[in-house]
Amino acid sequence: MSGDGESRPGTTESASAETTSRETAPDGTARAAREAELRSALDRLEERIDAACRAAGRDRASVRLLPVTKYFPASDIEILYHLGRREFGESREQEGAAKVASLRHLAQMRWHMIGRLQRNKAKSVVRWADTVHSVDSDRLVRALDTAAGAARDEGARTGELRVLLQVSLDRDPARGGVVPDDLPALADQVEKTENLQLGGLMAIPPLGVDPDTAFAELAGLHDALLRTHPGASELSAGMSGDLEAAVRHGSTCVRVGTDLMGARPITSQ
Repeated sequence: MSGDGESRPGTTESASAETTSRETAPDGTARAAREAELRSALDRLEERIDAACRAAGRDRASVRLLPVTKYFPASDIEILYHLGRREFGESREQEGAAKVASLRHLAQMRWHMIGRLQRNKAKSVVRWADTVHSVDSDRLVRALDTAAGAARDEGARTGELRVLLQVSLDRDPARGGVVPDDLPALADQVEKTENLQLGGLMAIPPLGVDPDTAFAELAGLHDALLRTHPGASELSAGMSGDLEAAVRHGSTCVRVGTDLMGARPITSQ
């Protein structure tokens, strides 16, 4: 599903979000200052990724930067769009849906749901997300497959929903993710669906664990997955503080929020 405005939520909530986005858009001076901040941050991140790829002996084109824009206004995303970015990551389903609705005038955008996803959000997320990074259970697979099929029948999306399996490297179900031993069965289940495409793996290093150790394990799991599912080439790993380690171990997508967007804005929530 392309992010070209063909399938956007048309709810009252989305209309309200669009109005709010317009009302809170920065004036010309503030926008120019924010654009300068984001341009500078992008340049610094590109330099870091370039250096990480050189150190790892990898082609720079093999690693994508995914801006994580949760909590930040749609106006920031629009600035990044005009700086050449087309892919964006959101962690909260409702917030993501509202931003997609408010930015439907921008062509060729691709949206990623990277946060934990409850099954009751499946019907909504399939209408705006191109990729879901946080699939970790057979029940969520079934919910997304059913919802994506219904959305395709209704003309609310075109094509399959791309999904990444979130791996629990600390084996703690409270933090989300499928334990490594259950990964092959879950991958097989996704491959049997009609409306999902297995894209690869995603993981977050456990708290207190050396990122190199965590990403080395993840790389091994990804290599094993590729032997049985060669199309699952995506490895979504690495954030602001550990992207170099992730690139060393084969990440194809680094998800960066703080080092690009800055400190989380203060809200009333």
